[in-house]
Amino acid sequence: MTLLIVIIVLALFFDYINGFHDAANSIATIVATKVLTPFQAVLWAAFFNFLAYWVFGFGVADTVAKTAKTENIDLTVILAGVIAAIIWNLFTWWRGIPSSSSHTLIGGFAGAAIAHAGFHVVNWYKPAEEGGLPSGVLIVIAFIVLAPLLGMIISYFISLWLMYSSRKGIYPKIFTGILMVAVFFFFISVLKFDAKPKKALFHNEFWYFVSEPSNIKWFLVAIIFYSLAIFNLFFSSFSTAKAEKVLKKMQLLSSAAFSLGHGGNDSQKVMGIIAAAVAVFLKTHPNFNMSDGLLDLTVVLPTEIDGVKVDGQMPSWIPLTCYTVIALGTLSGGWKIVKTMGSKITKVTAFEGVVAESAGALTLFTTEHFKIPVSTTHTITGSIIGVGVTKRVSAVRWGVTINLLWAWVLTIPVSALIAALVYYFLNLVL
Repeated sequence: MTLLIVIIVLALFFDYINGFHDAANSIATIVATKVLTPFQAVLWAAFFNFLAYWVFGFGVADTVAKTAKTENIDLTVILAGVIAAIIWNLFTWWRGIPSSSSHTLIGGFAGAAIAHAGFHVVNWYKPAEEGGLPSGVLIVIAFIVLAPLLGMIISYFISLWLMYSSRKGIYPKIFTGILMVAVFFFFISVLKFDAKPKKALFHNEFWYFVSEPSNIKWFLVAIIFYSLAIFNLFFSSFSTAKAEKVLKKMQLLSSAAFSLGHGGNDSQKVMGIIAAAVAVFLKTHPNFNMSDGLLDLTVVLPTEIDGVKVDGQMPSWIPLTCYTVIALGTLSGGWKIVKTMGSKITKVTAFEGVVAESAGALTLFTTEHFKIPVSTTHTITGSIIGVGVTKRVSAVRWGVTINLLWAWVLTIPVSALIAALVYYFLNLVL
């Protein structure tokens, strides 16, 4: 029980580090454009980090928990993975490198598991279920490239849309109007009208519909899209000063959406580690009496028995604590990384800020929907690059970007190696 509590405490400490390490991702552009002061920005981001508890489910947490086969590992494996993740996160924060906390955690977990039982213990690849995408560590590795690429593509096309809408004439407005109608019918097709979620505020059909997590995510996507669309309808009539003023106000919405996605995506990774630790503890202590424990340990990982899916179960203290801790970490800031993200990649104005944050939020909502743990760092970096490329390719400082890419590529193998070494050390002393 002592080892389990140590793992939970260290996992929450990692969650806190994740908050201040990745705070820059959601506030860098809004600080660079002087929409908010650094202190106001971290308060803004922290609030929406915590608010994510009511928006997102536990799909990413489930994916992280199943990084390794829990029936073949012990608590020492998870402890080594968390310690390695903390070490690499603190090192990259100290050096001002915007590496991925997500990949650090998954790399640490996988590296310790391999050191314990070999490569077969890691869930490398799992075929896609109906309506989903494949999962496993190889898919997470693939999204080291795919997440920033997706963010870059989305931000590139949003930038083109805004620039086209700034022209005088009726055709840009017609294009935006058609797009608004098409997207409306898309939202109608994806919303769950018969939803009955557990988190409904009141037990009636309206609140079931409004508070269903997947519906909330689509509502947020709709708010982002229609805010941009309405702005585009009037963009050509605005003076440069007026457009800049409106875009700065829109940055409050786009940065809030990205902070929400950051909280929902990154907190779930720590939730997954804690859930895996509890599952391993219960497996190795089958006679443990739940009523004797200090914490509610009624954790069940989603599984499949005789072809029938069994839903997972997680006590509320795990997500509530994780969302609270990452919000507190965000309040602590991460100013070295703010400088890299907000000015070194490309010059950021309110236009670039709105586009990059909107694209980043849309990418995070999409990947969370498919239960893929991606890096918020990679996502926002790709989005900033995408909007920079629309000005001209040379507007992006590719030297800085290549250095960041090296950090991304090295994160999983380095954290895995550190975790393996920590695992061997722990085996000697525990």
